[in-house]
Amino acid sequence: MTQNFSLKDQLFNADSTGYLAGLFAAADPAFDAAAFEARVMSRLTELELKERMVWIAECLAEAIPGDLPDVAEVILKALPPPLDPNKTDDDFGDFIFGPIGDWVVAAGSDHPELALDVFEEVTQRFSMELAIRPFLNSHPDLVMVRMQEWAQHDSYHVRRLVSEGTRPRLPWGQAVGLDLSDPLPLLDRLHSDNTRYVTRSVANHLNDITKKDPDLALDRLQEWRDAARQDQDELQWMTSHALRGLVKSGHFRAMKMLGFNPEADIAAKVQVDGEARIGGALEFTVELSGDKGQGVLVDYIVHFQRPGGKISPKVHKLKQATLTDGNVTLRKVHKLKGNASTFTLIPGAHRLEVQVNGRILTAVDFELLD
Repeated sequence: MTQNFSLKDQLFNADSTGYLAGLFAAADPAFDAAAFEARVMSRLTELELKERMVWIAECLAEAIPGDLPDVAEVILKALPPPLDPNKTDDDFGDFIFGPIGDWVVAAGSDHPELALDVFEEVTQRFSMELAIRPFLNSHPDLVMVRMQEWAQHDSYHVRRLVSEGTRPRLPWGQAVGLDLSDPLPLLDRLHSDNTRYVTRSVANHLNDITKKDPDLALDRLQEWRDAARQDQDELQWMTSHALRGLVKSGHFRAMKMLGFNPEADIAAKVQVDGEARIGGALEFTVELSGDKGQGVLVDYIVHFQRPGGKISPKVHKLKQATLTDGNVTLRKVHKLKGNASTFTLIPGAHRLEVQVNGRILTAVDFELLD
């Protein structure tokens, strides 16, 4: 990704607006495509990504006024064919249909059943995970009953909406009033899904749960292991993905579930190789020794300087390995970007720690040069 890349401009622009306008013009002869495009573009470039979605939704509501019963037929008629049902992953659809969710939320607050009908169709073109959350708050029982049906839907996009829409910490999503355990019966069914698009969502959902109640997530993973309804390798992948936050924090039970012994007798050494300079890299070598055949999950933590003398530790994955001969040597080149927009590097004293199976085993101080 280049430094000048703009996701908002790639997703919401004159071309995508024109495409959306063409679909609605074909569905409704009264729809003025040119006026809609002009209205959208009059403000689009000054807005951020989520704001663009809301703005396009407002423009759609202006162009086709009315409550949801008045506009639902046009929305459904304007939709292109569903996404390829034969794919199993990475088929996110077209973001330009995201604003339809905001439109339905605004127009359908008094018509939740119809809104769910529309979401079921639209989510097969682009996920309605954000739009369904206001209805989870206003009509939780109604939505959860519908989700029991959706969890068995033929379209994996609809099945994924069940897990993704109820996530406790969905990025960009409105907070929902569900108890952490409320969606678990739905996840019980979805965890054995045959598409990674769905199982990744289930794993992300559990990762959200671990932020508040680690044992709730760990207990469910154990139940799924015992039930043996999912392929063993896929469930192991889901477990690793779901527990990634706990792994970073060295959670004892999470490590044990993943097959790594936090109490293993392992010796570790680390050394920084050469200079660490902003714009260059931190290069280091880790040597581990212990019982032959011992599995190790190795992370490293860099304690970065922050303004005002504060320290900010950042955990990074290093390697999952086996001490085949009783030892292993790992090398890492960690790039130190000087122009990153999200994290500014500050020269000075820093610290590197090595975490093995959840325990900090060794550390070294180094100077980050300008």
